[in-house]
Amino acid sequence: MAEKEAISVGNSQSTEARTVQSGLAAPSVGAQSVLQDGLTFTLDYNSDQVVQPFPRSPKLKKKIAKAAQPSQLSRLIEELQAERTKSEAHIQSLKKRKADLSRSTDVMKQKVRERFERIRLILKQDEQAVLDSLELDLRQTRTRLDQVLKGWTQHVDQVSKSISSTQTALSKSPGADSEGVSENLSHKKPDASEREIRLNEERFERLLKTLSSISKSLKAQLQRKTLLLDWLPMVIDRQTCHGQIVVTSEGRGMSFSGTVPSVPEHPLQFDKVCCALGSSPVTVGQSYWEVDVRCCSTWAVGVAYSNLVRKGRDKGAKLGRNRNSWCVELRNGHLSAWHNDRHVACQGVRQTLVERVGVRVNYEKGKLTFYDADSMFVLQTFSAAVTTVFDRAHHQFTAPLYPAIRFLRPPENQTWPNHLQLCHL
Repeated sequence: MAEKEAISVGNSQSTEARTVQSGLAAPSVGAQSVLQDGLTFTLDYNSDQVVQPFPRSPKLKKKIAKAAQPSQLSRLIEELQAERTKSEAHIQSLKKRKADLSRSTDVMKQKVRERFERIRLILKQDEQAVLDSLELDLRQTRTRLDQVLKGWTQHVDQVSKSISSTQTALSKSPGADSEGVSENLSHKKPDASEREIRLNEERFERLLKTLSSISKSLKAQLQRKTLLLDWLPMVIDRQTCHGQIVVTSEGRGMSFSGTVPSVPEHPLQFDKVCCALGSSPVTVGQSYWEVDVRCCSTWAVGVAYSNLVRKGRDKGAKLGRNRNSWCVELRNGHLSAWHNDRHVACQGVRQTLVERVGVRVNYEKGKLTFYDADSMFVLQTFSAAVTTVFDRAHHQFTAPLYPAIRFLRPPENQTWPNHLQLCHL
């Protein structure tokens, strides 16, 4: 029995040797190479899998990698060349845009020059018309004075003739009676109408006053035109409106109805404070809008963060009475600016004549300015640099700002405010 096992093992070894010598690979892990009883194993010669006799040596791997290296470098060069071509094309595109920007700016400058030239032409024509009017007044006044002067000149001539005739009479008969000579004398007194002959100074003063008003208005409009470049189209967010506020169909006007609706309250709705927010937040850059307050006797116009309290009557829900809102308000005929429950009076403005409130936000600089939109007079500026009364309340805005409007309750002897309107261009 031992001899048979030895013969079997010997045959197996000779078979393996012949396999290696004939160039066949050793069986892989997946090949059928099973040791039976620890003595014999068989090879699966029908397998299609390539069988390696042993792992590749480091030298062979290096040789193969060296042979494949030129193709990888070539591919890398092709990719870099393609990237360079793409980048060069993008550079050319940027250069073209730069040139286009210059050309577009030149066109815009030319159009601006044309517009201002038209304004100058209108002003020059109007100036000439005013000067011509003054010249006409001068000619008419001088004509009337010339007529009066002619009358007095004739009178002087007559008096001179009388003097001459009287002297002649005296030289002929020194003792002659003077009664006959004096009868020829005429006494002329200045006419009261002569005092009225002068330039129309009242008309001239009215002209200067009108020109001054036009100048102020023109200056305000020129300043306003810069703000209008950052105009923010805005409508009321109906979901935030107090239940007694009625919003017009276009979403810009709001009135107090006086009746409490039966519909359920929205979670974003103000339930006690008669307030509403705009739908467009300010998050970057500069923005400007205006609110028409002519038809409202007491109001508040401002901005607020979205976390302004919507429920209840405490200070957290009222514009300007917390850190989340800023406003100017008209109450009892006095205009004041509010933030963080502190306020200052708006000085140097005819408070009861403010008809439109302009609101400008410079978000990056943390600056908020309220204007009288008709005169462009600054009602109040909120800024970390200058508002000491508000304890430098902020250096920058920390969240989106929403336009805010509030109806205030007037005294008992006044009617409830009627209407507020978001202006549009």
